[in-house]
Amino acid sequence: MQTRGSIMRHWQLVKRMARTTDTDLVAAFDEGRLSSEAWAGMVNACRGCAWAETCDGWLADHDHVDAAPRPCCNRARFAALRAGEEVEA
Repeated sequence: MQTRGSIMRHWQLVKRMARTTDTDLVAAFDEGRLSSEAWAGMVNACRGCAWAETCDGWLADHDHVDAAPRPCCNRARFAALRAGEEVEA
C-alpha cells in the first residue's frame, strides 16, 4: 500500500499543474464548476498518485502544456475544467 503524501505538498502540486495547463481552479470554483469537495478530491487523489514523485521534476521542466501528462491522476479533471465543464467530487 502506498503511503499518502502531505496535504500541503500535494495541494501545491495540484496548483502547479493547474498553472502549467492553464486551468483556472479559482474561476472554476467561483463559477460553481468545482466544489470545495471536488477540489479537495483532486488533492487527495494526488496524494495517492503513484506518479506524484515524478511530478515535481516534470513540472520543473515544463512551463506550459496543453494537457496534464497521461500518468497524472487528475488529467481528466484538468481537461474538463479547461473545457468549461463541471467536475464532481
